[in-house]
Amino acid sequence: MKEKIYTIPVTEAFGEAGECPLCTLERKLENEYTEYTLGPSLMEPDSRIQTNDKGFCRHHFELLFNSPANKLGLGLIIETMMAEQNERFNDFWSKKIPSIKNEAGMSTIKAAAGKLTARQTETERFIDDMTKKLNEFENSCVICDKIAFTMDRYIDVTLYLWSKEPEFRQLFNNCKGFCLPHMKDLLAGAKKYMEIRDMASFVDTLIDMQKTNLERIKGEVGWFNKKFDYRFANEPWGNSRDSIQRSIQKLSGYCRIG
Repeated sequence: MKEKIYTIPVTEAFGEAGECPLCTLERKLENEYTEYTLGPSLMEPDSRIQTNDKGFCRHHFELLFNSPANKLGLGLIIETMMAEQNERFNDFWSKKIPSIKNEAGMSTIKAAAGKLTARQTETERFIDDMTKKLNEFENSCVICDKIAFTMDRYIDVTLYLWSKEPEFRQLFNNCKGFCLPHMKDLLAGAKKYMEIRDMASFVDTLIDMQKTNLERIKGEVGWFNKKFDYRFANEPWGNSRDSIQRSIQKLSGYCRIG
């Protein structure tokens, strides 16, 4: 199989032993983007504009904070991000709060009369709009966006190699299957990128692989549980010692445990 620069990360991931090659790719991307965020991106205006605008999800804030790389860099990112977000919130609040104060000072009779109409009060409208803004900010993350974009490219490459390269297809078929979230991504990618004949063959292969490997890991977890029964105390652990961590990954996708 002739390697190209964009296929190398994919073939390397499928060559590693693990419960999901795509989780291996995702882990490497997350490490790279975390290092980049606390390193070179600090001096790039475009990167700071993105972090000011979108910020980070809870998981990636934790990862950035726990990184030994650059606490000062993280502090500078947070300072400018909060300046941006504070300005946005204050601008929004300044336009809405006067009307809310008026409603707060309403007489009981007038407030009761307003409740009888179908119209939203200014306070109710503010709550809906503010909740929407907060949800948007909570669900935005620069690192998540970068990972999602690159992982979509890796899915495309995986499906292309499976269709065109018999050597990679064998590598794919010999892996231990995929976590359920990446199984979903592969199915969506097959529909997006593959011709119908390849798509049907790929889906058949994928489902057979998943059935086999989900049963395998269920058995390993079952043996892990039996090892706490005194009757099996002297039996070998086999592959079950880390089956809890691997089963969680299989069900939920890449996570930093174990």
